[in-house]
Amino acid sequence: MRSRLLSLTILLIVLFVLSITAGVSLGAASIHFDTVWSIVINKLHPNTFATTWSKGQESIVWDVRFPRVILAALVGAGLAVTGAVLQSLTRNPLADPHLLGVSSGAAFGAILALLHTGLILGLLTVPLFSFAGALLATAAVALVTHLTRSHSADRLVLSGVAVAFVFSALGNLLIFLGDPRATNTVVFWMLGSLGLAQWQHLIYPAGVLAGCLALLLPKSRELNALAMGDETAATLGITVARFRFLLFVTTALLTGVMVAFSGAIGFVGLMVPHFVRMVAGADNVRVLPLSAAIGALTLIWADVVARLIMAPEDMPIGIVTGLVGGLAFILILVKSD
Repeated sequence: MRSRLLSLTILLIVLFVLSITAGVSLGAASIHFDTVWSIVINKLHPNTFATTWSKGQESIVWDVRFPRVILAALVGAGLAVTGAVLQSLTRNPLADPHLLGVSSGAAFGAILALLHTGLILGLLTVPLFSFAGALLATAAVALVTHLTRSHSADRLVLSGVAVAFVFSALGNLLIFLGDPRATNTVVFWMLGSLGLAQWQHLIYPAGVLAGCLALLLPKSRELNALAMGDETAATLGITVARFRFLLFVTTALLTGVMVAFSGAIGFVGLMVPHFVRMVAGADNVRVLPLSAAIGALTLIWADVVARLIMAPEDMPIGIVTGLVGGLAFILILVKSD
């Protein structure tokens, strides 16, 4: 067992290095792999290599693409972990932050900050407003489910879809009422965009992801118990209502912060946990960390495709994840019949 874990860890590290290298190297202006890592190492340890590249190449690698790839990994990991937790929490394989309306709520909060309030709290304004919107959407789903007295998995998804439509409409209203000069940028961001990634901003999604993983991973077995039913969890000494509230707030925080920096990217939270469970089983001790890793790799490569398919223009990454995720989901449905 320990040797298999070590082999898997080594494989994931190799895949991460290759994916980051490809993500930084490939684009409208391709840069050789050797040059990429020479620039990176020189930035970390100056004068290690003789400078054989131009200032433009150095700026593309260090200032543009490298933070973009890191942001893609953070967002992919965050959304995939959120999907895995929500699917176990709701005992619904269709649950993810996009379908349950959490992403729409987060986008609503971010649009409110970007177009109407301004950065009243500095760089934390958009993440905080996005988190508040995600939390509001989560509460709305819980309220609709409670008012309709229907707690089945199907009804929960329907409640989430309804809430998503409401918050999407409210977000569109904010865009309609906003400054026309800024709306094009916001609309592009809503479709999923990593193009504004900057080193000084990465501390926020990185810190939130690290904190949420530190909270969630030790509770993987409790999440397993909750996935088997409230009665089972209660017999094992879990305070179900408090634990469920903690998980909802944590997933809202993860979704809100990731949406604040990347826009609303769909299907990562739905498809990645499905794939992980097909390969590694349903135990969240394995599902959560593997979902984080596969989610990060998935979004790195989705971003590469988005940059290459219409080069030199960037296609919104949400279009790529929507197309690939939708087709993959259809295949899963066909095979499950």
